[in-house]
Amino acid sequence: ENGGKMKFIFKTIIALLISFILTKNVSAADYNFKFGTVSADTEPLLDAMRYMAKNIEDRSDGRIAIDVYGGAVLGTNKEVYEQVKNGGMVMTIADFGYLADYYPDMGIIAGPYLLPDVNDFDKLLKSDWYSETLTNLEAASGLKVTAANWFFGARHIITNKPIKHPDDMKDVPIRVPPNIMWVKTFESMGANGTQVAWAEVYGALSTGLVDAAEAPIASIIGAKLYEQRKVISMTGHFKAFVAPMMNADIFNSMPEDLQKIIIDESISAGKYMTKLILEGEEELIKQLETNEGVSFVRASEIDMPAFQAATAPTYDAFPEWSEGLFEKVSAILK
Repeated sequence: ENGGKMKFIFKTIIALLISFILTKNVSAADYNFKFGTVSADTEPLLDAMRYMAKNIEDRSDGRIAIDVYGGAVLGTNKEVYEQVKNGGMVMTIADFGYLADYYPDMGIIAGPYLLPDVNDFDKLLKSDWYSETLTNLEAASGLKVTAANWFFGARHIITNKPIKHPDDMKDVPIRVPPNIMWVKTFESMGANGTQVAWAEVYGALSTGLVDAAEAPIASIIGAKLYEQRKVISMTGHFKAFVAPMMNADIFNSMPEDLQKIIIDESISAGKYMTKLILEGEEELIKQLETNEGVSFVRASEIDMPAFQAATAPTYDAFPEWSEGLFEKVSAILK
């Protein structure tokens, strides 16, 4: 009988211990974030997000916990931005074109043919103009950008014909995001921009709603757009940088040591992401050529000056920008 009691007591103690451990694990973090993007789980962006999340968790000794979600699980870009803005425990990846909806001057960073060389972007990040613009964005929107050095890749056009000159884009129905910079850029090329959410681009190509799309090569692969169209023209019309962001009030309410960890590891993950993109592109091109029958029109075959000239009026399409903004940013980048 005593043996039975002892077994019962022992089992009860074990059950209580397990319960304590599980409860402790669930509530161990002081801050629990969901970190989401529309990009596919297989893309370098997700690798960089996971890298950032792990390093923040490790350096904070588990005081910050971050779960990463790809494939628009948390919603479209705009939906997730609003979750962040409205105070959700959510982080996401911001595109400067979308951030222009909250503070217009941010949009210039997403402009066509702005950066001859991706390394020039660092000049912008170190400028007083950028610091002031970030401060203004935060004041206007409640959004906190924690780093902006995440190179997402040069964006290229995928369709079924070579694109070598803006004339080749005339009347081509191309998918654009619900973003004025994209709309105006492809309008300036003479294309018919059709607004489609990223998660629906494959279907839009499949049904013929659009005949072309544009994205970095890693994103073209992630969304399997090569199954629908077989020619990628390396126009590089946008050299895209993206940025992790979170709610500014939540960030500002956190202890300073945790704020520093988030900023440090956001920047570190940006360097990691940029390295992945720059080193991986040629390998991805080979994969598409060899395994998927995709052909490439290289930059050397494309009339880049004609594209630059055609898209230059895009910068005049934003009356809400500060006066002389394009000239100011161009001077920083020289």
